[in-house]
Amino acid sequence: MKITVDEDKCCGAGQCVLIAPEVFDQRDEDGIVVLLDASPGEEHHDAVRESAQVCPTAAITVDEDA
Repeated sequence: MKITVDEDKCCGAGQCVLIAPEVFDQRDEDGIVVLLDASPGEEHHDAVRESAQVCPTAAITVDEDA
């Protein structure tokens, strides 16, 4: 699994951080997503998928084949 984030799309809702704090964080100054781990371990895959699904601006992309 490989994750990419589009900071330009991110609105700072923070749902990804609540669901997968080991993988996502937010910048203090504006709340924009920070990707902590672009290739997380399998134990985080379900949370990453959920984060991508609930992202209101679709700023998170998950490549399952990478």
